[in-house]
Amino acid sequence: MKVPVWVNGALIPPDQATVSVFDHGLMVGDGVFETVKCVNGVPFALTRHLDRLRLSAQRLDLPEPDVEEIIAGVRACLAEAPAWPLGRIRITYTSGPGPLGSDRGDQGCTAMVIVAEQKPFPATADVTVVPWPRNERGALAGVKSTSYAENAKALFHAKARGGGEAIFGNVAGDLCEGTGSNIFIVRDGRLVTPTLASGCLAGVTRGLTLQWCGGVEEDVPLSALYEAEEAFLTSTTRDVQPIRAVDQTVLPAAPGPVTAKAMRVFAERAAADLDP
Repeated sequence: MKVPVWVNGALIPPDQATVSVFDHGLMVGDGVFETVKCVNGVPFALTRHLDRLRLSAQRLDLPEPDVEEIIAGVRACLAEAPAWPLGRIRITYTSGPGPLGSDRGDQGCTAMVIVAEQKPFPATADVTVVPWPRNERGALAGVKSTSYAENAKALFHAKARGGGEAIFGNVAGDLCEGTGSNIFIVRDGRLVTPTLASGCLAGVTRGLTLQWCGGVEEDVPLSALYEAEEAFLTSTTRDVQPIRAVDQTVLPAAPGPVTAKAMRVFAERAAADLDP
């Protein structure tokens, strides 16, 4: 099954798609990216994702990406892709080829788009809290950076222990986020998600969930996750996914009534507007 690939303005067969071995996205993880859900060939919330790509690039002091060119790349890839019920668009933007150190080069940035099929997530998630904290004051806090080795290690750790997602606290000891997801908990009947000051990414699905389903942003201790009445993950490709268990602690309900309502409202609103 073909996987369309677009690199720097050109649609390329996947077995011929290459970037320089000197590209700093590969060499030092100097780049940003977005993952966009695609429903029956139509991207969801593409405008919001591209706005965040711009912001991430700005925070890394990268040149502003040519968003119109990237949109053209997305359209070109989707025109070549099979009509998958659920697809995944990966947009990557790096500082381009550079020297064998941290200094950036002067040959221009690299922009890539890949479209592939996305398998649905399980109905519920078991999560594993990992021992490594997010640094909420770090240079990459809140940036969707290609420097993802920390996430890869954490997810490997979680899956080795039966978890489907890894959950980070932060240096302050508060709940933060997953490797590729935001987290919401129900506490004393209230729907709560960590503030952006916790170091979590400003997830597109997180923002839409707050807008459409209510809830508050509030810093809560990591321990509150184990004591939650309900909890769920949000991300572009999973929408709202109930959490069944945290480590060995099974939560009272998955989904509970608050989560079930959020799932229903999100599905209805997302179906009504594919670029909210």
